[in-house]
Amino acid sequence: ASGSRATERFREHKQFAAGVSQERVNLLASRLVKAVNDTVLEEKVTYDEYNAFKAWLIKVGEDGEWPLFLDVWVEHSVEQVANEHREGSKGSIEGPYYVPDAPQLQSPATLPMREDEAGTPLLFQGRVTNVDGEPLAGAHVEIWHADDAGFYSQYAPGLPEWNLRGTVVADADGFYQINTMQPAPYQIPTDGACGQLIAAAGWHAWRPAHLHLKVSAPGHELLTSQLYFTGDAHVEDDIASAVKPELILDPTPRADG
Repeated sequence: ASGSRATERFREHKQFAAGVSQERVNLLASRLVKAVNDTVLEEKVTYDEYNAFKAWLIKVGEDGEWPLFLDVWVEHSVEQVANEHREGSKGSIEGPYYVPDAPQLQSPATLPMREDEAGTPLLFQGRVTNVDGEPLAGAHVEIWHADDAGFYSQYAPGLPEWNLRGTVVADADGFYQINTMQPAPYQIPTDGACGQLIAAAGWHAWRPAHLHLKVSAPGHELLTSQLYFTGDAHVEDDIASAVKPELILDPTPRADG
């Protein structure tokens, strides 16, 4: 259900590029169609394989998993193009589980969570600056992540609406301090069409544990990124190909987390 929920969210909150020119559509669509036909000819695709592919494409739509498929296997390339001009911190993919308008919290903040929230307490802190190192007072650090079982609120049943989601306002020095729980690695949904592809190809479905971030300040470009953790088994083979060396954290253990 989390895959189809991503389709609903996309329709609710994303803007479509209605102004794309005919020339650009012609170029991109022609390149895509040519790539598919080149694969058919080079790999000698049979009618059985072609019909299996057609049936799978239909099922992706029926399962509502196109956002899941595209965000896992394609978005990392779109993100690379979108941020190739950027100085400062590295960006990463947004993924399919973002929800806008998370509750606003002043730093130091504790993300909304259940009284018995499982996992290891995590203190995530830092400073938002411009590329010259000057602090950005009142910057917004929007954060969301999976729980200790690998589930996202609003995409898995039984979780409070804003569990482990929030928009933290940095102080006058751009400093933010966020108390949360360390997220767990998780498998992307495998009970629909994307799972069928993974099984048929013999791939794994794992994403390493990560924090999602959107960092913004007036007059500055929005940064969308993810942060990972040293020692995670899947930082080297993330199914979404979104890990960058600059985005890996090395937390310091303490007695309380």
